[in-house]
Amino acid sequence: MTLSSVQDVSGRLYLAVGRLSRSLRQAGVPGPGHGSISALATLVHFGELRLGDLAAKEGVAAATMSRIVATLVEAGYVTRESDPLDRRAWLARATEEGERLVSGVRSTRVQELNRRLDRLTPEARESIISALPALEALISDEG
Repeated sequence: MTLSSVQDVSGRLYLAVGRLSRSLRQAGVPGPGHGSISALATLVHFGELRLGDLAAKEGVAAATMSRIVATLVEAGYVTRESDPLDRRAWLARATEEGERLVSGVRSTRVQELNRRLDRLTPEARESIISALPALEALISDEG
């Protein structure tokens, strides 16, 4: 495989993954935006986190995460309290309502993806299934 063909594959994959992700987000239920849902899903997965740690996991600035969490707190999806070990820091935790929202969003998007996969030929579906371990390996290299 030549360098230009590798770059072409990389470019096509980048566009396809981005467009599929955006399309599935648009097919979802109305509510918080992608950044808020992502932060909330991280809290659901990891449990209580300091805002700085949450920002690092999400790859955003602490100030951005502070705004996202404030919006989620106002909506009732997250609680925020002072860290007992360091009163200057804040801890965020998903509420039951936040957990339900994440579960519902995932369910809606997974159902939409299932509908799209069903429209593919059996050969195309098998190609995607075969590619999953390689795609998952790309994600695990994020650090």
